[in-house]
Parts: sequence; structure tokens; C-alpha cells
Amino acid sequence: MAQGRFITFEGGEGAGKSTQLRRLAARLAGTRDVVATREPGGSPGAESIRDLLVRGEADRWSPVTETLLMYAARRDHVERVIVPALARGAWVVCDRFADSTRAYQGAAGGADPALIAALEAQVLGPVRPDLTLILDLPVEDGLARAGGRGDAETRFESKGQAFHARLRQAFLDIARAEPKRCTVIDATLPPDAVEAAIWAVVAARLAADG
Repeated sequence: MAQGRFITFEGGEGAGKSTQLRRLAARLAGTRDVVATREPGGSPGAESIRDLLVRGEADRWSPVTETLLMYAARRDHVERVIVPALARGAWVVCDRFADSTRAYQGAAGGADPALIAALEAQVLGPVRPDLTLILDLPVEDGLARAGGRGDAETRFESKGQAFHARLRQAFLDIARAEPKRCTVIDATLPPDAVEAAIWAVVAARLAADG
């Protein structure tokens, strides 16, 4: 059986990742087994940790504590959902993964990149995305969109504009550093246009994979 493929969506708050992930998963499901998931969360244990991370005051946790919580959730998610799905040949489409820790807790939050790199190596082992789609838009637009959702999970949104400006730059830096894996998508476009841009990238990967 062929090994599955792993696609991640990344970007700041309000970029439309969840919407575009659902659209891509539905489109891919016509031709293959697809698992749509998210982080933090994606497994029962990881979802319990998610509640600790996304609710409450902005300063509820330090960046280092956030990093450790994120990687506890991620390990459970990888063990129980991602690795089994890839092993059976499914395509996993995930809303956020390790790049979000690099960006949120690392570049924007100030956690030591060496700590994050060590956790990546020890916790994830060989599990890495085959393709990462980074949805990019101005910070003001993203926060305005996120604020209109009426969502209770607002802890990261409340960290302030300077934090989110660093966050946006961090994702763009990741894309520049790893162009073979990452593609930046203009998330200021209408949703249908964003979907088309994403599909063009994924279709090219599908063609390359046969």
C-alpha cells in the first residue's frame, strides 16, 4: 500500500484556514481516503489540552509552557491520528502543525528556537508535512475577520497587534526558508479564488505523485 501524504495549512488568525481546509478535503475525497484534522487537537487527549491553550487570558501561560503543552497535544495527535492514517495510505489535511509553534511560541512569543527544534526532533521523529500552504493577509484584516466569528477561543487573538505582526513575518520567513515544502497563498482574495489557488498547487503535487 502506498504511503499517504501530509498537507498542512498555516497562517495567522482569520486567514481562512479552516474554511479552505474543508474545501480541499471535500475535493480530495472524491479520489482518495482523506483525514481532515486540526491542531492543537485532533485526538481526544489533544482536544482536552486545546481547551487549556485557546481559552483564558492572553498571559495565562508563558511561551515555554505553551510550547510544552502544544507538543504534548501534538504527540498524542501524531500517535493516534496522523501516523495511522498515513500508514494506511490516507491523505492527512491538517489545520496547523509544527510551523505554528515555531511562529506563535517561537518568533512571536519569544520561546527559545533551540527548545522548539529539540522538541520537533524528539516528538515528531520523521513525521513532517509534504506540503504546507501558508495563507497570508494583513494583520488588521485577519484580526477583524477573527473578531467577527463570535468564537470563545480568543486567547491568541487577544495577544495584540505587535504579536500578530511578528507572527505574520514568521510564517513568511518559514516559507522563504523552505520553498520546496511551503507555498504562500494570498488570503485577501475571495474564498473561491483562494480555493482555486490552493487546488492549483495541490493538483500539481497530485500529478507529480501520479
